[in-house]
Formats: sequence, C-alpha cells, structure tokens
Amino acid sequence: MAQFKDVTPPAGDTIGISEGVLRVPDHPVIPFIEGDGTGPDIWRASVKVFDAAVEKAYGGKRKIAWFEVFAGEKAFNAFKSWLPDDTVKAFQTYRVGIKGPLTTPVGGGIRSLNVALRQLLDLYVCLRPVRWFKGVPSPVKTPQDVDMVIFRENTEDIYCGVEWQEGTAEVKKVIDFLTTQMGVKKIRFPETSGIGIKPISKEGTTRLVRAAVRYALGTSRKSVTLVHKGNIMKFTEGAFKSWGFELAASEFRDQTISERESWILGNKEANADISVEDNARLLEPGYTMMIADQKAGVRAEVEKALDLWDTHGQGKWKKKLLIRDAIADITLQQVLTRAASFDVIATMNLNGDYLSDALAAQVGGIGIAPGGNINYDSGHAIFEATHGTAPKYANQDKVNPGSVILSGEMMLRHMGWTEAADLIVKGMDGAIGARTVTYDFHRLMEGAKLLKCSAFGDAIIRHMS
Repeated sequence: MAQFKDVTPPAGDTIGISEGVLRVPDHPVIPFIEGDGTGPDIWRASVKVFDAAVEKAYGGKRKIAWFEVFAGEKAFNAFKSWLPDDTVKAFQTYRVGIKGPLTTPVGGGIRSLNVALRQLLDLYVCLRPVRWFKGVPSPVKTPQDVDMVIFRENTEDIYCGVEWQEGTAEVKKVIDFLTTQMGVKKIRFPETSGIGIKPISKEGTTRLVRAAVRYALGTSRKSVTLVHKGNIMKFTEGAFKSWGFELAASEFRDQTISERESWILGNKEANADISVEDNARLLEPGYTMMIADQKAGVRAEVEKALDLWDTHGQGKWKKKLLIRDAIADITLQQVLTRAASFDVIATMNLNGDYLSDALAAQVGGIGIAPGGNINYDSGHAIFEATHGTAPKYANQDKVNPGSVILSGEMMLRHMGWTEAADLIVKGMDGAIGARTVTYDFHRLMEGAKLLKCSAFGDAIIRHMS
C-alpha cells in the first residue's frame, strides 16, 4: 500500500486492471479534489448525487470511499505546493478519480495544474461527450441533433508547452538553427518572433484513434471522424489523418470501412460491370486532369478497396463503422449546420479544445459539459469539471454543478457501474425537464423555478426514482 506524507486514505479497496479491463471492487477508494473558487459548493452538491445514485442502484452492496487530496489554492495554503506529491501518488495508486476546477498559478512554475496531471499520469485521451438535455436553452434550432463524443489527444500538439519567448537568447538559437542549418525561409519577422513546437507522433495518434474506434464499436456508434488541418500542416495534422486511417484498417479491418472505400464499393454496387478506370473517375472528379502517376495511384486505391468485396461488398459495408475525415475549419461550421452527421470525433489537442467548447455552447454551455482524462492502457482516469473556478461566485451556493455531476456519471460508467450512471442521467433529465434549474438556465427559460446549487443536486436525486 502506498505511503502518504500529509493525507490518510480511508478504508477501502484499490481498483485494479487485468488484460485491459478495470477490476473494480465493491468499496473502491476514489481520490477527489474539490477544486478552487466555486469548487467546494459544486462538490458538496455533486457527491450527494453520486452517493445517492450508487445507493439506489445497488442497495448498499456497493459504496465509494471518498479520499480527499489537494491541488490548487487549497493545496498551496496547506502545504505550500500547488500540486503535492501525495496527490499524484493517490491518483496513481487508486487509478480512478475526480476533480473540480483548479486555479492556474500565475507566474513561473507549472503553467496549468490540469495539464500537469494529464502529463504526469499520461492521460492521453481527453474524453468529452456532448449531448442535449431536453429543456436546456440553446442558441441553435435543433440542439437535439448534437450527440457526439470527442476523443481529444491530450499529451501532444501545442499543449506540450514547448516554446521560446520573443527576444530571448533561446529563441535566437532556435531561429538561427532553422534559418541557417535547416534552410527555413518562411519566418516573416525572425527578429521579433516567438517560436513554438507542435509534435504529433505516430504512437500518440494510433493509441488515441484505437481508443476512439473501440469506444465507437462498443457503444454501437455509426462513425468516427478524424478532424485535422492536414491541408496546411501536412506532416503533423496530415500525418494524424493518415495514421488514423491506417490504424482503423489494420486493426479493425472486418469492422470498419473508410468513407472513400464505401464510395468505391457503392459505385460497383450501382454498376456491377464498372471498370476500375470508370470507378476512379467517379471517385476523383479531377481524374482526367491528373498526370499518369496520380491516375495510377487512384486506380490502385480502387483495386485495393474492391479486394474487400467478399466481406464488405453488396451493402455489407453499410453495417460497418464508418471512418471518415474532415478539415477542422469546415467541421466547426458543420457541427452547427449538420450536427447529426457527426458521432465520435478523434482529433488533436488544439482542434479538440475548440470543438468541445463550441459544441458545449450548443447544448447549454460549458457549465454543464463533462470531461474525463483517461489512459486506456493503464486504466488511470481523472474526470473533471471543464469550466473555470468562477471565484466571484464562491461560497454562494449558486452555480450549476452539472459539469462535475455529469463527469461523475462518466466516471461511474468507466468503472462499469452503469446502473448508477444511468440514474444520474435520468435525474438530470428529470430536474431540467421540470424546469427546476440554477441561475444560468433560469435566466434563459420561461416559467422555470430558480434553485441553488445544492437544491439542484437534491432535485436530481428526487428524479432518479
């Protein structure tokens, strides 16, 4: 058993993992960080909901042993550390935990406590499900079309924080290397530029896409969309797209179909006698303008797809998981105009940040948006509020606890306690459907009853029955 310096774990058991499957005891120890600012208010409301759902689902057979650990302002005030070693050790030891919003220290040191925890535990998936609850005010006409799950890569891209400030000796070294040794001519103003590095690896990409595909298959989703800006960043985001398609084809060949493969097979189903050349013309409208090598590449793609005929042809592909891709900027438009076209999304860190917050706005705002940071290989996971600390509302019992409550629902589902998770969703549906809501929804809903943060948690519990 792990030894802690300043905290004492409660009686309970440790979640394990075997052959990639979590082994969850009936009385697991779950570390939690209540969070800064409004965090304590939100946590008090949320933990009541979690305990009520577990009790109602399992009648006392299962119960969580909550273990408070510390980060942010509360940790600094108590231990003079923004992120004590005990906290990291607790999440490492007990494998699954939950946290509220944290203050990011100002100045030097850790630039983000949230990012630090993700990197220290290698939580490579940021999981962000986005769905609409009936009655929640929305700025779009059909928020019910939004039912997506975003797999956002958590450890690479610009969030690595590899950058050098303009004017420093370090950035001058980097720019000198790029311009003199690498022959880079495209830095427009080298004397006044800051420089950042954007790493995208094959390993980071494949483990993310693998997790997304497994999730989609396990939850009967219809598609996985690889969102990227590969038309501009060909060797980073473009590589992400290519590696993603390769992973799906190599590891899930019998269960998946790429969008272009579906077009090729569909062309043959519409015309059994179609030639490879004519199929290529339908696949690529600019085929006739291509040079010989390009045409040969398209024909080879057609022939490779037609090799799937026995397993995927004659309409069989329509029951397979569709793997497609979309450019990031058009995706941000299409999640507004044709949200029903998207299901599971796999993308890199920055794109995922934009998308998850934009989608949250369509279904009620970030105050009700849940999130989880997961390593599907080790089983480690921290579920968290996706909003900030809102210190001006601290200790007022006012804010919406929905983000932490729904993050807890994700946590219970991750643990395999689906009955308790389903009760939380039922309770949330019921409370919002009855128009009993916190101030953020109340000001946008006609005829709603205003509840405090704690009372909203109580309303969720009542509607579990």
